[in-house]
Parts: sequence; structure tokens; C-alpha cells
Amino acid sequence: MHLLVQRQTATFLITDVTTIKQQLLHWANQYNSCSFLDNNQYHSLHSSIECLVGAGAVKIFSPTADEQQKLKAFLKETNDWLFGHVSYDYKDVLEPSLNTESIDNIGFEKIYFFQPEVVVQLSKNEMIIESLTLSPQEVFNQILAISHLSPFTFHLSPFTINQRISKQSYLQTIQQLKNHILRGDCYELNYCQEFYAEDAVIDTLNIYQQLTQISPNPFSCYYKLQDKYLLCASPERYIKKDGSRLISQPIKGTFKRSTESTEADESLKQQLFASHKDRTENVMIVDLVRNDLSKICKEGTVEVEELFGIYTFPQVHQMISTIAGELDDANDFADILEATFPMGSMTGAPKKRVMQLINEYEQSPRGLYSGAVGYISPNKNFDFNVVIRSILYNATNKYLSYHVGGGITFNSDAESEYEECLLKAAAMRKVLTAD
Repeated sequence: MHLLVQRQTATFLITDVTTIKQQLLHWANQYNSCSFLDNNQYHSLHSSIECLVGAGAVKIFSPTADEQQKLKAFLKETNDWLFGHVSYDYKDVLEPSLNTESIDNIGFEKIYFFQPEVVVQLSKNEMIIESLTLSPQEVFNQILAISHLSPFTFHLSPFTINQRISKQSYLQTIQQLKNHILRGDCYELNYCQEFYAEDAVIDTLNIYQQLTQISPNPFSCYYKLQDKYLLCASPERYIKKDGSRLISQPIKGTFKRSTESTEADESLKQQLFASHKDRTENVMIVDLVRNDLSKICKEGTVEVEELFGIYTFPQVHQMISTIAGELDDANDFADILEATFPMGSMTGAPKKRVMQLINEYEQSPRGLYSGAVGYISPNKNFDFNVVIRSILYNATNKYLSYHVGGGITFNSDAESEYEECLLKAAAMRKVLTAD
């Protein structure tokens, strides 16, 4: 067992969390690698850190073979903060029969973690800085010195957002998927489509700030690895470990907000709660997550903390359930990935069969979309989001992409599912097409 890495640590009092968060974002973006994880001041039973940042990579983990074995070894030898991602295509590692040869134009690796040079934890009243090289005071001074905060303007080079598939093709595919459900191939399938732009030049910081201003969600992140960017406004948690407690919070069920009145908006929340289609969709994934967690948790400890919880976000109302269990001591993060990834809310049930169908019917590789971004702390606690409501961008080849999708059941109406996709894409399209 390796000793914990010794970092210089100091705590600083702050008064204006909104301004310093923007300064912190701009400061982190100066590094080739950074992960800016933002809770956007949401308060819930399982929220913990308001804003957590890892900047600068002193050590990188990104294997291309024997990933699971190497991940277990890496976790044992690195008792320090780790920031990174697991892309949807990590399914090929966990289930080699699902391997696809499609080309991902963004280029995020299947799995990637970096040990950061600097870690910053931000709360309402204080900032904790942990550094391997610079003194915390020097880092704090650098952050406060940031004055050239990007104004909320766009100045984008003109580009066209294209749909990978037509609406008619989407509607036809939904009918084909419902035929698979009717035949008993699956119960539910998460079907996604891509919107993309080529030869796109964007100000990634500006777009991220705009996106999170319009849609400030609790699992947002600005994630940069050299020339690859994730601008994420996700409302969904994949999995969290707090001590021996594992928590997963799948989202299934989406209704639009009403701008007419508080009463009309409340009526939509009640309609979502009562929706037979959305309850059916949600409970299927709850059962899948319960089954996944039971593989790695102590017998009899997996429970549904909340079923069909209705949560309100700036763009939509969502149905969220919470499943938790006590982790068996023998299992580490690699074992948890093997048992639970990809997350059921982004696949469907049964998981292996629907991933085969996703390979067959989706026209674009998902890449980092519907994967997870997060952190692992020195004491092996962690928290990872679900990468949805996200813009992916490669600054070298100027390719920009965002996916949207939804869970398809036998009761799904194809037109309604298409409209739900457009609703989920609204904030991303708005920031990319604003005049």
C-alpha cells in the first residue's frame, strides 16, 4: 500500500462565490488538462461539494489493453485525487462482443484519469486549495488575479448544425424498436441521435458559461483534455460512493416546464408523477440498477430510497429515483464499473441485448456521451455524473457534436419521443445558434 500523497493545503475565506467561481474556471482553463465540476448551488440529500476542480496532469492513466486489470493496479498505487472519465465505449472492454469499429470524431479515450497538480474545493464561504508544486497562497493569488472574464457574447464563426438522421428515419426506427419489444427482445431501449457541425470554431469557455446560465444543473462540468472539450449541463448522477455507501440516481421521465403560470407548471409536475408511461420506464431502470448494485453490495442492503421523485430544473421536470446499498469491502471502483456500467438509464433492459440493438440502430458512435465524468478522492470516495445535455468539441478537427435521446417502451409515441429529444436539445441549440 502506497502512502497518501502529501499536498500543501490551505483554506481561504471568500465572499462572492459567483465571481470567484468564474475566476476559478478561467484559471483552470489555462492548463492543458482540467476538470471543473459544478453543483450550481443545488441542495439535495446527497449533494456534497459545491465546486471541485482538478487542474494540470502530473500523472495520466489511459490504457489501450487489459484496461480492467490495469485500472485495479492503478487505483491501488495512486492514493491521491483523480479526475477523469469513462466513455460509453468502455462497454467494449466489459463486454467484448459489443465492440464496434465506428469512428468517433471527438476522440475521447475509452477511459482516462489524471492526477492533478492542483485541487480546489469551493463552498459558499471558503476555498480549500491542495497543491503538489505551487504554494496554495500562490494559487489563490493567481485565481484572484483573473480579471479578463469572458463577457456573455458569442462571436462564433458561422456553421450549420446538421442532424445525423432525418425525422422520418427517427420515427421509422422507433417503430422498429417497438417491434423488438413486442417480440420480447427487450423491455426498454434508450435510443439516441446526433446533431453535429463541421468546421466549427467556438469559444469553449463562453459556450459553457452560456449553457450553464440557461441550464444550471447539479452535475455540470467543463472538462478539457488538450484539444478535446466536454461542455456539460447534466442533471443526472451515475454513481456516488460515500464511505461504504453506494448511491445511484437514474433519471427516466421528462416533461416540459410551463412559462404561463406557477399553477400550470405545478400541473405538469403532477402529470409527470402520474404518467403511466414514465413510471413504467422509470421502474424498469430502478430494477436494473438494483440488480447491478446487488452484484457488488452486501446481501440484503440494496434498497430504493426514493421512487418516482419529481425534480424541477430550468428547462424540464424530471422523474428521478434513488437506489443505494452497502458496498462489499472486497470491491473497488473497477469492480463497480464492471457491475454497473454503462448506466441503465442510458441503455435500457436487459442491458446486453439493448446495447446490441443500440449498435445496430444508432447512426453515430456515442463516445463520451452517456459515459461518465467525475472524481475519485484520496480516501477512495467518488462521484460521477451521466454525460447528457452536453456539447462535445474537438478544437483540432473543428468537429462539434451533441446527442439527445430517450427511453423507448412499447407505450412510446414516436412523435412525442421526437419532441422530447428537441426539448432536451433546446439549451444546447440555443447557445450554438444565438445571433
